[in-house]
Amino acid sequence: AVSGAGDALLAQCRAAAEAASGARLALGGLTPGARRDLLLECAAGLRSSAGAIVEANAQDLAGSSGLDAAMRDRLRLDAGRVAAMAAAVESIARQDDPVGKVVEGRVLPNGLRLQKRRVPLGVVLVIYESRPNVTSDAAALCLKSGNAVLLKGGREAAHSNRAIVAAMRPALAARGVADAVVFVDTTDRRATELLVGMDDLIDLAIPRGGPGLIRAVVAAARVPVVKHDAGNCHVYVDGHLDGLEDAAERIVVNAKAQRPGVCNAAETLLVHRAAAGRMLPRLASALSARGVELRGCEESRALVPSMKAATEEDWGTEYLALIMAVRVVGGVDEACAHIRRWGSRHTEAIVTSSLASAERFVSLLDSASVMVNCSTRFADGGEYGLGAEIGISTNKLHARGPMGAEDLTTFQWVVRGEGQIRG
Repeated sequence: AVSGAGDALLAQCRAAAEAASGARLALGGLTPGARRDLLLECAAGLRSSAGAIVEANAQDLAGSSGLDAAMRDRLRLDAGRVAAMAAAVESIARQDDPVGKVVEGRVLPNGLRLQKRRVPLGVVLVIYESRPNVTSDAAALCLKSGNAVLLKGGREAAHSNRAIVAAMRPALAARGVADAVVFVDTTDRRATELLVGMDDLIDLAIPRGGPGLIRAVVAAARVPVVKHDAGNCHVYVDGHLDGLEDAAERIVVNAKAQRPGVCNAAETLLVHRAAAGRMLPRLASALSARGVELRGCEESRALVPSMKAATEEDWGTEYLALIMAVRVVGGVDEACAHIRRWGSRHTEAIVTSSLASAERFVSLLDSASVMVNCSTRFADGGEYGLGAEIGISTNKLHARGPMGAEDLTTFQWVVRGEGQIRG
């Protein structure tokens, strides 16, 4: 019976991947204008189906009692969030089309005309947990870039994801590309391992979720993987703060407390020793007023005795909650050394009035996004003008940071001649 169930799951996953692969060819026949109109129709489908999507989401929420507050916030949809999902699809639709964009071109000495241009990757597999808005974002970005997409969502959002795909499917079917967006409709976690092994059908896998999911995908994958890894983000408050004391408070509070359950929320606050005496009590008070629990180093606790003692584990933890680790450091170099040791290469911020400090901070870090005098919460595809993001890559190859439609393309060399042969 177990073998039979396993065979059935493999058949289901393979059928889904084959459907997407076939639709990819049909999708390639659509003009940029047709893909734009398709996405606008998908957005209209989301708007008209908002009631059904929210109702489906209520079923998911009813079964989510075991999730913590951050996960429930990621899962929850209401009319406003569905409208925002539709607006993101519309924004993506109206962007410049990346497919066919010429990156460089030249004429060789032998008269051959050479172009390097962007082309779709093919079939993209997106594996994600409790954020149903990823369903529409990923679908729209893949369609815009000429890719078919396989969506493998988590069981906690199954009803929501199914309803979102159903809302978009009529527009796809009307243009003959119904399977350009395929929802892998199973809650069996073994499906992920099967799908990432299908390198004959799938061109890229993008996992979005906790460290356990990322590790499992990387371990099992035979297809290339772009990791949307943990967001252990930092804010460093420098010793040079001429006129920026109020801004520092706003940035720190926003980075931590505005929406703590997302990957670009700050998890650790680093404060220069020269500023700690005057700034740390103030920052602690502002954070505490927002319900943030602080866990500090010994020097931090000497200035703010109400802090809990930080452990070694706290420096490397992505809390996704109203908890923040705090450490006093001796300067930019020590702050960056801490970040390189404990961070996840996602997003870091510095608050400083010193150009030298800012440039040193940027040059010493290899995180995907580095912010100067602004919140880590801006590390987001929508905020970067990408319309939405299919993930925030912490990889160093292919794509880094928030990934938009252009990041879902690769390159093709086109060479035009007039009968030349190589001697």
